[in-house]
Amino acid sequence: MNYICLSICIFSKSLSSLSSLQVLSGCAIIVRGQPRGGPPPERQINLSNIRAGAMARRAAQGQPDTKDTPDEPWAFQAREFLRKKLIGKEVCFTVEIRTALGREYGMVYLGKDTTGENIAESLVNEGLATVRREGIRGNNPEQARLCELEDQAKSSKKGMWTEGGGTHTIRDLKYTIENPRNFVDSLHQKPINAIIEHVRDGSVVRALLLPDYYLVTVMLSGIKCPTFKREADGTETPEPFAAEAKFFTESRLLQRDVQIILESCPNQIILGTILHPNGNITELLLKEGFARCVDWSMAVYTQGAEKLRAAERSAKERKVRIWKDYVAPTANLDQKDRQFVAKVMQVVNADAMVVKLNSGEYKTIHLSSIRPPRIEGEEKNKDKDKRFRPLYDIPYMFEAREFLRKKLIGKKVNVTVDYIRAATGPGEGTPAFPERTCATVTIGGINIAEALVSKGLATVIRYRQDDDQRSSHYDELLAAEARAIKNGKGLHSKKEVPIHRVADISGETQKAKQFLPFLQRAGRSEAVVEYVFSGSRLKLYMPKETCLITFLLAGIECPRSSRNLPGGMQVAEPFSDEAMLFTKELVLQREVEVEVESMDKAGNFIGWLHIEGVNLSVALVENALSKVHFTAERSAYYKTLVSAEEACRQRKEKIWANYEEKPVEEVVHLSEEKERVANYRPVYVTEITDTLHFYTQDVETGGQLESLMETMRAEIAAQPPVEGSYSARRGDYCISKFADGEWYRARVEKVESPAKVHVFYIDYGNREVVSSTRLAPMPPAFSTRTLPAQATEYAFAFILIPQDEDARADVVDCVVRDIQNSQCLLNVEYSGATCPFVTIQFGDTKDDVGLGLVKEGLVMVDVRKEKHLQKMVSKKIEKTALNIWRYGDFRADDADEFGYSR
Repeated sequence: MNYICLSICIFSKSLSSLSSLQVLSGCAIIVRGQPRGGPPPERQINLSNIRAGAMARRAAQGQPDTKDTPDEPWAFQAREFLRKKLIGKEVCFTVEIRTALGREYGMVYLGKDTTGENIAESLVNEGLATVRREGIRGNNPEQARLCELEDQAKSSKKGMWTEGGGTHTIRDLKYTIENPRNFVDSLHQKPINAIIEHVRDGSVVRALLLPDYYLVTVMLSGIKCPTFKREADGTETPEPFAAEAKFFTESRLLQRDVQIILESCPNQIILGTILHPNGNITELLLKEGFARCVDWSMAVYTQGAEKLRAAERSAKERKVRIWKDYVAPTANLDQKDRQFVAKVMQVVNADAMVVKLNSGEYKTIHLSSIRPPRIEGEEKNKDKDKRFRPLYDIPYMFEAREFLRKKLIGKKVNVTVDYIRAATGPGEGTPAFPERTCATVTIGGINIAEALVSKGLATVIRYRQDDDQRSSHYDELLAAEARAIKNGKGLHSKKEVPIHRVADISGETQKAKQFLPFLQRAGRSEAVVEYVFSGSRLKLYMPKETCLITFLLAGIECPRSSRNLPGGMQVAEPFSDEAMLFTKELVLQREVEVEVESMDKAGNFIGWLHIEGVNLSVALVENALSKVHFTAERSAYYKTLVSAEEACRQRKEKIWANYEEKPVEEVVHLSEEKERVANYRPVYVTEITDTLHFYTQDVETGGQLESLMETMRAEIAAQPPVEGSYSARRGDYCISKFADGEWYRARVEKVESPAKVHVFYIDYGNREVVSSTRLAPMPPAFSTRTLPAQATEYAFAFILIPQDEDARADVVDCVVRDIQNSQCLLNVEYSGATCPFVTIQFGDTKDDVGLGLVKEGLVMVDVRKEKHLQKMVSKKIEKTALNIWRYGDFRADDADEFGYSR
């Protein structure tokens, strides 16, 4: 918009040339000169010798005696005639009279001098003003000319000299329309013609809507200019650049013909955009630094919010006017640090990720201006409940993380840093946050934050108006959120939130035992690597089983990372960090396949992990970051592992840098000097403990025990004990009612409380925790003096019991299946600290049970030093020389991740 404003002249009766700014009525205008260092002063000129109709006036506020006055006939037409002729044009005038109150009367000409059109004559000629004949002097040709023109207008019946007409009804929308919002909606955001009647400040105007003559107050959508603050005494104090912004808008729009798009009406405030052939005032105000963008009304701006942001950004970069002290959020960053390409290595949360730069450096990036899903009311209760919540417990958090993981993990993205949020210390009710790099991340032209918000998987942060630390695509985020709300997506859905029931069985031995057979039978199972503890220890999410497990890579021995132990910090082994980084880069948050083979005593699963055809165990060995463990010998990958290890060992890479060949030790076999004597007797196996000890009854005395039990139960049935009358004490012999409802002889081992009494059934070897109400004194006729305790404890000879609880459990399960509640043959081989050590044979086949366990690879042979037993030991070793122990030599294995220790 190019408008001409000339320098203001000295007030005098001499000729002055100015720019017309506003037409107050048919006989009064305001002129203004060219600005110099700010808005120039205004000057009102009243036309001499004529009178036009008075414009309407609203009653003064606070003065109840005053009333509204309407337009006089033809007043509006006279004002419009002058407005169209003078606004924005250069005029000159002569001041003829100046009253005591300072009001100036004179003649106004269109143009630079008096040769131009005489405005008063034009008004009279059109019948829009009357001549003040009472003060006319006959010798004044100008006044005589006015009288002549008035007579001609009368005779021609122009304007006010016609019969009737000449009235206009201008209605204030505020007082005539009950619901302005319905009025705005009825226009359907179509441009309507209007005249700007008043400029309150740079971004608020009064406009006359045509052709219905509604007077409305319109606030420009998307921006806000500095305003005039009204003080208590009624005076107004302008904010910095408020006067300049007002003049900027006035000089371009005041009393101009424009088009207005009424866009919204929140809280009775009409928002709109003013269109002028020479430009958009909203964008101009921003570009010249007279206004700033406001988020709450930006959403309704129909001309493209990105244009406003671009205009504001231009003003900020040039530091003009309200932005003179502006400092960009990334002003201290080099260009290479503001924009770069990086590879996404990990999705930390729904708004944060770890990326790898081209330099190899890792950097955490937060998505600008969005907030991940959170539990409703979490902020208010964060002090009361500081428990860590897994992402599965927070509605839509898992969906948000999965969206980012599938979209980004392992891919290169474009990162544009928007701002760096400074670190904050803990305050009252607020936690401490480290410094955050907040950026816009795009892949394939898609803004990831916008995509996340549009799916209802994140919300947009609302900022203070003066907070400039926000996304460079903030308006797109707001628009995406509006769409998500409208369509009821994700967090904005009225449906029930999705519930993810994920069982975390990491370290839960009993739960892991239940899952183990299923995972073993499944073969290769799909999984997602949730976390990497070390090169060979990972946490996996099993989608089909909806569980979290700890997974140890089979067949390898990886360098241990540093960790806290009860005795202090364990120092990391060489290359442990490299191994962990290698595993992270290859599989973290990737979709993989796993083969579960076994489980250790801590509930950790052991097996093989594959990603895109790569076996992670093999990859670690190939990169000299792990050694082959002897447990790999039975696997299909053993040859590959050994070959890869040998190649690295020959090259002396990484963990093999200081490798030296060790001499092979010779095994010397001892000769047998005397024979072992076997004296097997029949026994009945009644109980097998978790430590692989077992209890037996002699077959010879079995009949006596059955007779005693029948007699005792008959007596108890005839005279039942009084429930609760017995007070248990440790070491006492009593009778106990077992789960089958029958009474058995027992011994009290421990009393925790009347409800928890530990008893041992002396005739069968099993134990139970019972209530004292299920106990009674042992009748003297059935005491151990009548018949000694029939259960005798034994342990397997020549066998080493695995220290691993799970391996030992496998042995126990096998023995229970083979010999419990069955008749066998038993021979005592040697004495032990707590019980005799024996060999036991099946009653029908006479096969050695212990030897069978050795053959099945469940136990190892215990080499005895006694010479008369070494033949038996050698026999077992010869028969098992080709067998491979599934978990290796428990006495020497130090691989903690497999659940063993020295």
